[in-house]
This record gives sequence, structure tokens and C-alpha cells, in this order.
Amino acid sequence: MDTLTTAIIGIAGIFLGFLIAKMLEKNKASLMLKQAKKTAASIIKEARVDAEALKKDKILQAKEKFLELKSQHEKVILNRDKKIAEAEKRTRDKESQISNELAKSKKLNAEFEAKKKEYDDRLAFLDKRQSELDKMHRRQVEQLEVISSLSADEAKEQLLESIKDEAKTDAMAYIQNTMEEAKLTAQQEAKKIIINTIQRIGAEEAVDNCVSVFNLESDDVKGRIIGREGRNIRAIEAATGVEIIVDDTPEAIILSCFDSVRREIARLSLHKLVTDGRIHPARIEDVVRKTTKQIEEEIKEVGKRTVIDLGIHGLHPELIKAVGRMKFRSSYGQNLLQHSREVAKLCGVMAAELGLNPKLAKRAGLLHDIGKVPDTETELPHALLGMQWAEKYGEKPEVCNAIGAHHDEVEMTSLLSPIVQVCDAISGARPGARRQVLDSYIQRLKDLEDVAFGFKGVNKAYAIQAGRELRVMVESEKVSDEKAAELSFNISQKIQTEMTYPGQVKVTVIRETRAVNIAR
Repeated sequence: MDTLTTAIIGIAGIFLGFLIAKMLEKNKASLMLKQAKKTAASIIKEARVDAEALKKDKILQAKEKFLELKSQHEKVILNRDKKIAEAEKRTRDKESQISNELAKSKKLNAEFEAKKKEYDDRLAFLDKRQSELDKMHRRQVEQLEVISSLSADEAKEQLLESIKDEAKTDAMAYIQNTMEEAKLTAQQEAKKIIINTIQRIGAEEAVDNCVSVFNLESDDVKGRIIGREGRNIRAIEAATGVEIIVDDTPEAIILSCFDSVRREIARLSLHKLVTDGRIHPARIEDVVRKTTKQIEEEIKEVGKRTVIDLGIHGLHPELIKAVGRMKFRSSYGQNLLQHSREVAKLCGVMAAELGLNPKLAKRAGLLHDIGKVPDTETELPHALLGMQWAEKYGEKPEVCNAIGAHHDEVEMTSLLSPIVQVCDAISGARPGARRQVLDSYIQRLKDLEDVAFGFKGVNKAYAIQAGRELRVMVESEKVSDEKAAELSFNISQKIQTEMTYPGQVKVTVIRETRAVNIAR
């Protein structure tokens, strides 16, 4: 019983302590709540004060912005009103100006109508006067026809003929004077350029023949070259295509062929055979084959060396081979490669003097005669064939045209073409550069004289200076001084258009008047 009571008392004490703690916590919470309410009230009060201050500031700012916008709006309205006033003023000015112009236009129309009427009256008067003048002119023409016994058409024809003759004479005199004036300037400058170009190029004159002499150490070698029953010499001729002439010339045999390449192959092959001492048909064929290959390599090397010496770059390998083949070709006895090198140098110097591209001119000058060394026979002229090759292997149009036009087969389209033509003539026409067959030389001189005899009044004609000058004697009774100048011009033009010749031909017309009396 005591234990139970004790337990109950203990429980009651614990419960009572719990209630006391709860009451203390409740009091504390009430105090904290009151304090929080006081703090919240003070915060709300401060926020209301701040809000009122902020509201007043915003209201002031809004009033200032409104006043500013109002001021700007008033300025815009004032500007607009000002522009409208100015536009109205301009419109009024335009209206007044248009009114003035309309008034002036009316006045001008009235004046124009008056002028037009006056013009019409004058035109009618002039028409009337013109008809009267036409009638008077017809009457005068009829009277003149009666007096002169000639119709108006006949008199007009006679007058035209006389005017034509007089105009022709005056024109020839004018042409002569103009040509003389041009000769004092243009011809002098052209000669200066050409002479300067020729003086700066010192090229050797190389003249080839169609035969080569092969020297021997002794005449005993001739028998070995001929061989038993002529087998060796026939084998050499068959392998090289060269005629071998063995005669009484001491220690020498002659190689004859129009093809310089084949002749050179035969010469080198003979030199190898004689040096080696083994001369028989099988050995001959082997040596000729190796020599042919050697010559082909030499052709390539010569072409490369030539283009390097001249400073020409980017040339196609086939064109380089064609340049090398020119070493073994000749034209009228002149070595083709030496001639082409000389033309290239002349073209370079002349192009530089004239302000053109000297490298392009050298290129055209070197390639101008490549058509003379074809691999196969062709009927095309060498200038056109060379132009086709140049076009095929990618040369420039100026170079192609210069190659094709240097003998006037095609029309010249660039300044390089006449330069190449002139330099080709300079190289080929100078004394000693080329040989000319006697028959063709005599025929050319005869043709020159025949051209002169084809004109009226020519008494005698002589081709002198190796065909570079034509002297024409005319009859003084039939040819006047003016006609002599005209005759010289016409003969030179006919020679230029109908004949082919190297260099130039000077035409000199001589008119001589003789007074002869006999004392008895």
C-alpha cells in the first residue's frame, strides 16, 4: 500500500512538473509573440513612411517628365508650322512665277505668229524670185549653147575632164611633196633604227654547199672503202642515201647529197669506219645506225643551246628539235640556223628600239623558218607550215602570225610581223649572204626592165646595182616633169605588187631635154 501510494505521488509530481513547464513555455511564447507584434508594427510604420516618401518622389519625377515632353511637343509643332508657312510661301512664289511665264509665253506666241507670217511671206517671195532666176538661167544656157555649139552636158564633161587633169597633177605634186617631207623624218628615223640594229649584230656569213670533202691519210684507204666488187661503197650509199665519189683527187673522196643531215651522217660514219679499220657491210650498217642516233642527240643539244643563248624559255621540245635540224639545212646557200639566229637577234634589237617585247620578237625571229625543216614532204609553203607548227605547239598568236606573214601568205595582225619580215630581208639580202642561180638572177633583171617598158613614153630602161636600182630614160616630148614623178611612182608600185625580190628596188626616172642645132 505504501509502495503504491509512493508511486502515485511520484507520478503526480512528474505530471505536476510537466504542467508547470508547459505553463512556463506558454508564457514565454506569449512574451515573444507580443515582442514580434511590436517589431512588425514598427516595420510596417517605417515602410509606410518610406512608401509615402517614394510616392512623393515619383510624382515629382512624373511631373518633370511631363513638362519636358510637353516642351518638346511644342517645339515640334512650332517647327511644323514654320515649314508649312515656308511651303505656302514657296507655293505662292511659284504661282506668281508661273503666271508671269504664262504671260510671257502668250507674248512670245504672238511674236512667233508674227515672225511665222513674215517668214511665209518672204518664202513665197523667194520662191517667186527663184522661179524667175530659173527661167533666166535656162534662157542664158540656151543662148550659151547656141553661141558655143555645145550642149550643157558636153560642156560639163569638158570642164570635168580639165578639172580632173588639173586635180590629178596637183595631187601628184602634193603626194610628191608629202613623200619628200616624210622621207626627211620617217625614212631617216627608220634608217637610223635599221642601221643601229645591223651594227649591233655581228653575225658570220656561212654559205654551205651540197658536197663535203672527206680527207684520207693515204689513197690506200680508198680501196678498202670501195671493197670487193664495190660492196662496201654500195652498202654505205644504201645506208646513208649519200653518193660517194671516188676519183683521182689525192687523199680525198667527195660526199654528195642535198640533205646536209644525211651528208653529215655519212661523213661521221666514214670517219669511224676508217679510224676503226673494220669496213664491211654489217659493220657499216651498225656504225650508220649509231651515228644517226648520235646526230639526233646532237640536233636536240644544238636546239637547246640555241634557245638558251638567245634567252628564249618555255619552247616546246618538238620546236627545239626543229631549231636543231636547221643547223643541217641551208637556204640559197645560207645556213638556216645561222640565218635564224641572226634574224632573232635583229628582231630583238629592233623591237627594243620600237618599245615592243624583245623576247617575243626573238622567239618569232628564231622560229620564222622552221617550216623549211619538215619531217615529211609537204606541198604547203614553209611560212604556213611553220605557222601551223607554232599553233600546234602552243605559241602565242603574235608569234604564229609573224611566222605565217613573213612572206605575205597571210595578213599581218601584229607589229611583230613586219619586224620579222624586215629582219629576214636584212639577213638574207645583204651582199654575200646568199647565192642566186645565174638564170633566175638574169631573168629577174629582165623582168625589171620589162616592167618599165610597159609604160608609155619610156625610151630605155636599165637594171643596175645587181637589180637594186632601175633607171628609166623617158622621151622629153611625151613625158613632162610632173608625169616623170608620177611614172616613177607607178613603176615602183607595179614592181612591188607583181615581183618578188630581196631588199628594195630604187626606181629613178631621167628626163633629159636636148637642144641641137647645126652650123653650116
